Amino acid sequence: MSITVRQATAVDIEALAPLFDAYRQFYEQASDLDLARAFLSERFAKAESTVYIAEDEKGTALGFTQLYPSFSSTSAARIHILNDLFVIPEGRGQGIARRLLTAAAEYGRATSAVGLSLATARTNTAAQALYRSAGWELDEVYLTYELALG
Repeated sequence: MSITVRQATAVDIEALAPLFDAYRQFYEQASDLDLARAFLSERFAKAESTVYIAEDEKGTALGFTQLYPSFSSTSAARIHILNDLFVIPEGRGQGIARRLLTAAAEYGRATSAVGLSLATARTNTAAQALYRSAGWELDEVYLTYELALG
């Protein structure tokens, strides 16, 4: 199977929305394709994220990753948060997630970012193994806290 990974545009929203919806379901959110479509549409319209899509030779969307721009105050430099990475079950085990990670890293370098960061569920051991094998390092120094506002 031939896989292409490319930067997505707003034209890709219809292909991305089911992937984004499945990603949210993986993290125990209710399926809501309209919400997925609206969320992605707003990110593209406001240029608030960068999305890479993986497709097979027929143009079928198999996976995606979404990055959000941020900054590191201590480094006084740009970073990107790799917030989402998802491959459909039928596409797993084919190196698609690794190729999406590579595209994200290349994008980070192209934008002069000093690094990428991500978070995953403690139970998502398959993703953790992938990240380690791709050169990502687990932060053993800092704890992350969150404050729910809604």
